[in-house]
Amino acid sequence: MIRQCFLCTLLSVTFCFAGALATAQSEKRDFNLYEQTSEVAGLIIEYGQDIKAIQHFYSPLVQGRGFGQNIEALNSPEQRQRLMAVDKKYLQSLSSMNFSAMSIYGKVDYLLLKGNVENHLLTLDQEEKEYALIEKYIPFADKIYKLEKIRRRGATMDGQQVAVTLNQVLEDVKSSLENIEKSGSVDMTLALRGQQAISGLQARLKGTFDFYNGYDPQFSWWVPKPYQSLDSTLTAYAKAVKAKGKLNTTQKADVSGIKGVPIGSQELLRQLKEEMINYSPEELIELANREFAWCDKELLKASTEMGFGNDWKKAQEKVKNSYVPAGTQPELIMKLYNESKDFILKNKLIEYPEIADETWGMQMMTPERQLVNPFFLGGRDIIISYPTNTMAHADKLMSMRGNNPYFSRSTVHHELVPGHHLQYYMSSRYKTYRSEFRTPFWTEGWALYWELLLYDKGFAKTPEERIGMLFWRMHRCARIIFSLNYHLGKWTPQQCIDFLVDRVGHERANAEGEVRRSFEGGYSPLYQVAYLIGGLQIFSLKTELVDSGKMTYNQFHQAVLRENNIPVEMVRAILVNQPLKPDFKTQWKFYNFK
Repeated sequence: MIRQCFLCTLLSVTFCFAGALATAQSEKRDFNLYEQTSEVAGLIIEYGQDIKAIQHFYSPLVQGRGFGQNIEALNSPEQRQRLMAVDKKYLQSLSSMNFSAMSIYGKVDYLLLKGNVENHLLTLDQEEKEYALIEKYIPFADKIYKLEKIRRRGATMDGQQVAVTLNQVLEDVKSSLENIEKSGSVDMTLALRGQQAISGLQARLKGTFDFYNGYDPQFSWWVPKPYQSLDSTLTAYAKAVKAKGKLNTTQKADVSGIKGVPIGSQELLRQLKEEMINYSPEELIELANREFAWCDKELLKASTEMGFGNDWKKAQEKVKNSYVPAGTQPELIMKLYNESKDFILKNKLIEYPEIADETWGMQMMTPERQLVNPFFLGGRDIIISYPTNTMAHADKLMSMRGNNPYFSRSTVHHELVPGHHLQYYMSSRYKTYRSEFRTPFWTEGWALYWELLLYDKGFAKTPEERIGMLFWRMHRCARIIFSLNYHLGKWTPQQCIDFLVDRVGHERANAEGEVRRSFEGGYSPLYQVAYLIGGLQIFSLKTELVDSGKMTYNQFHQAVLRENNIPVEMVRAILVNQPLKPDFKTQWKFYNFK
């Protein structure tokens, strides 16, 4: 049982004097405990630190590392079991808490922590099942895990015996390498898991070697040569196992050269549920097509105003060729930032915190990074994508055309204030313990929401400006369509590239970079979906609370930011003081298909 601490008692008393919605609606800064904490906040922090401690202790050693600085390696069986035990302990702790007596903030944190732990446990369980299937490829694993376990508490090792063990492992690896080269193909998911397991063993062996070598004379005399031979053979074996991965029925090879792993319908549904999105992949594709149809109508209006009639590609071509001279893009960024700031302040949409407005910075993107990120990136700074002197002539033109002033009109406020830079500023100051629950549907959804809101408010005055902002809106519709179709096994990467070129108007090199980033850039399968869907979630919540007169724009925007990075449905639950139960399931339908 968790004892009720003084803070929890104080929080319960405080809640009597500060209702959730009333707090969010107040124009005056209302300092109360719920701005920073809840009845469950302490448990969230404890859980995060316990997981971090387990990961730190059981992960491969990196000499001189600080706490939490770990090599990303597949969990060892021992590590995985320890993590699962911690998860189960915290689920028991949650079940013993008095949910009905909590404030809305505590109830939301309870549900977020419960969901986080359950999802982590599910991931570990799946990892354990996959590990059982690839154990036959790593019959030598236990010998390496045993050495690492001895290393953790610094026991003196018999260097000669370690050398014997490593030579035995080397023979096992060589035998496994011969067998895998003679065997047939392996499912890609298992091949990748096998590679992770071998690379993890290699990292654990290196940590053990680095701990003793040079410090223990006997170890340093016997072990280096066997270790070096084994290390290089493990590298070759990891590559061989990965190379055996076969494309399954949901993976199609094509001429693009872009490789990914489609996850299929069931896994998409699971991840959508985890993100509290109460729609199927097929429904989201339909939603994107409906939004695309709206963009088409707006685009044709703008094209007609420019004198191109229904030939929107010619109108877009004129917009693309409005690019500024090389070297002057940073000045354009400053101009566009000031234009959006003036518009937002004039319409009283949100207040600009002085420090946030003052401290965003600029960086220039490298040519290498532009291959996968052809447009702006941002966070604390805006990272500007524009040609350098080392790029080929055609690549320079594509970069300039793709980052013209009208296309950039949405990008600047998306990356800075009130977009990602302001998010960083606020999330580092309010309910920081909720960083464990971060989701791209809040992160990217918030920045995209401002594109939707500013277009709706008339920020794009000329047809050229509307075409520029519509390009990005179509781009976000296209991301949903091509990424979900890819993960459903219906489209190849090349089809995704062609779709971006033909349907949105991308430069081909930029389209290739976009698709490569989506499937090879380490993004989650739902990341590209999160932009427009998250933006529509927040826009729907704005309609519910601001358009109805219950809150002003500034009150609403401040309230969303102060709840930090959590699923938008949980933000809504707080702002409307929604009745919640411990077994809550996602249920919010934020989009009207009529």
